[in-house]
Amino acid sequence: MSSKSKKLDKPFEKKILTKARKIANQYELIISFEDGHWYGKGIEMPTVFGDGKTPDECIENTRKAFVAAVAYLLETDQTAPLPASRGKRTEQVNIRLTAEEKAILSASAKSKGYRGIGDYIRASALAFKN
Repeated sequence: MSSKSKKLDKPFEKKILTKARKIANQYELIISFEDGHWYGKGIEMPTVFGDGKTPDECIENTRKAFVAAVAYLLETDQTAPLPASRGKRTEQVNIRLTAEEKAILSASAKSKGYRGIGDYIRASALAFKN
């Protein structure tokens, strides 16, 4: 059975968890308060969530979710997204799109929790970098 088809019915190895914590602790968190409860997500992994009754509990639970998501990626030989804070972005790339392509990319970015097309494209492309 290849590593990509492994069942995850066991705890992560200590070495993988240590590496996952190191990566996940660099991720930027966004927390919000709604209906008496705190919710958290990340810029680098906008589909990974946490929650809590207090901001501190929300942050802790969201970080744990990041660690589990990153550990899964590492265990299945995938690359975790780079921390948003890593490196100063000084280069710009311009691409021309049709109005329809732009609308599709905008909708995809929004549905996955990204701030915009640039973040969506960057995260999508760099998440699978070897």
